[in-house]
Amino acid sequence: MIVRLRLHPAWSVAAVAFIALIGAAGFRSTPSVMLEPLHNEFGWSLGTISAAVSVNLLLYGLTAPFAAALMAKFGIRRVAAVALGLVALGSGLTVWMNSSWQLLLCWGVLVGLGTGSLALGFVATITGRWFVKHRGLVTGVLTAGGATGNLIFLPVLSRIVESNGWRTAAITVSVVALLVVPLILWRLRDHPVDLGVTALGGVTEVPAKPTGNAARTALTALRDAAKTRAFWLLAGGFAICGATTNGLVGTHFIPAAHDHGMPNTTAASLLALVGVFDIVGTIASGWLTDRVDSRILLGGYYALRGLSLLVLPSILAATAHPSMLVFILFYGLDWVATVPPTVTLCREYFGAAGPVVFGWVFASHQFGAAIAATAAGLVRDQLGAYTWAWYGAGALALLASLLSLMLFAGKHLKPIAPGLGLAVPAAKA
Repeated sequence: MIVRLRLHPAWSVAAVAFIALIGAAGFRSTPSVMLEPLHNEFGWSLGTISAAVSVNLLLYGLTAPFAAALMAKFGIRRVAAVALGLVALGSGLTVWMNSSWQLLLCWGVLVGLGTGSLALGFVATITGRWFVKHRGLVTGVLTAGGATGNLIFLPVLSRIVESNGWRTAAITVSVVALLVVPLILWRLRDHPVDLGVTALGGVTEVPAKPTGNAARTALTALRDAAKTRAFWLLAGGFAICGATTNGLVGTHFIPAAHDHGMPNTTAASLLALVGVFDIVGTIASGWLTDRVDSRILLGGYYALRGLSLLVLPSILAATAHPSMLVFILFYGLDWVATVPPTVTLCREYFGAAGPVVFGWVFASHQFGAAIAATAAGLVRDQLGAYTWAWYGAGALALLASLLSLMLFAGKHLKPIAPGLGLAVPAAKA
């Protein structure tokens, strides 16, 4: 007798989402390998070219809540396909540009909108609809798709730029984005009921399609969420998360290490190693999120990150000595381990509106990153070293730990605003 085990369709949806997220991360990081070639060909200043990257980063964060609202109204499949189309269009059009404003429009606006629609709000929507069992683990795996995309695309595109020029790299990104669209349309489904199944580990749920304008839905979710203490604690903690990762370490680790005599190539290799451990740490965090209270996890993650940043100034040196390698290992494991528990708490506190609200929380992450990137540069300019930037970031991370633990005061909830499924602390009997 042959027993055939049928895989739940949720895993197929997650696999397609993972592929799309890998691509989105690679597409978003492509400008970093094109800075020098564009500067050399057009004579544009690095500041001008970086402005397009800044617009990209800003839209990457701000698009998330609106994209989540659009997914609720029009479906995940349609929004993801359009997002990849924007990426393909933005990347492909750069081949014919001859002015810096065109770079701002293509890589800043079009690619920013496209990749922002496939950001962590997309992850929250997929896991919220398709998974009850293993939701934290799948959130961790999908979040790790970002780091995986960087590891895959950056070396490949760097090689293409070096051997065939930046235009070939831009066309490569455009073609890859278009190739993913048929896969999205074929295998990605909006709700389990579309296939006559339940969410993995859940019960049959008939989704209620939101009425009205998607932008209004996103803004209404922000308005109602902003009335709750939980939202500000989550957004504040996640803003510090962005400040202490992408904004500070992601932007300034290489020049800070160079200040201590470390070659840029060595520092860049260490930063790439952070990405490798990031994948392991994020998946492990997802596994833990299914088993441990997310408030405890966030409190622990931020506290350990803060302590590591406080130690960093004393171990920066000209060589990658063992203490530095321990920091890279530890910090990499903790890089975006905060995402799975934050997504879970948004779902817990805000119900069906969790993905949209998480989009706004993620926007705070990007704002925190942008502020820290500028602030650390000012510290270096004024004081001649990054020391106080590291200390300040460490103190902020410890504050984020406290904010996360303060969420225990609002652990028991009751639903309000049925159209959005928001929640607030339940009144004591």
